[in-house]
Amino acid sequence: MSDMMRPTDLSERPLWPAILNGLMCKCPKCGKAWLFHNYLEQVDHCPVCGEPLARYQVGLFLPLVVMTIVIHVIAFAMLDMELSGTGSPLTYLYVIVPLCIIIPLAIMPPCKGAIIGLFWAKNWSDVLER
Repeated sequence: MSDMMRPTDLSERPLWPAILNGLMCKCPKCGKAWLFHNYLEQVDHCPVCGEPLARYQVGLFLPLVVMTIVIHVIAFAMLDMELSGTGSPLTYLYVIVPLCIIIPLAIMPPCKGAIIGLFWAKNWSDVLER
């Protein structure tokens, strides 16, 4: 890894507080200001601490993370219904299909915030620009 991609001081950017702030849809640096204008529209700069956040773009990593989580939740629900004997086509239609719509919409902003927090803590903004 080149010196250009590493932050100057790793203690200045703690990983887990940045990820937890992102999960709460807050700025990964200060944890006070909102990270999004609307549902998924990321702010350019933090209005509280002034941290430039527009350079941390999650790209196609967000759908990968969200779909991995959704697939595991749905697979567990289907396995539980099959093992308990309640698995029928109508049950799948009434339970699994709404879950496949609601879960991704509910977890997308916190997942994007956590990924932005990870990128901010690791200073990975220039990795995605290449």
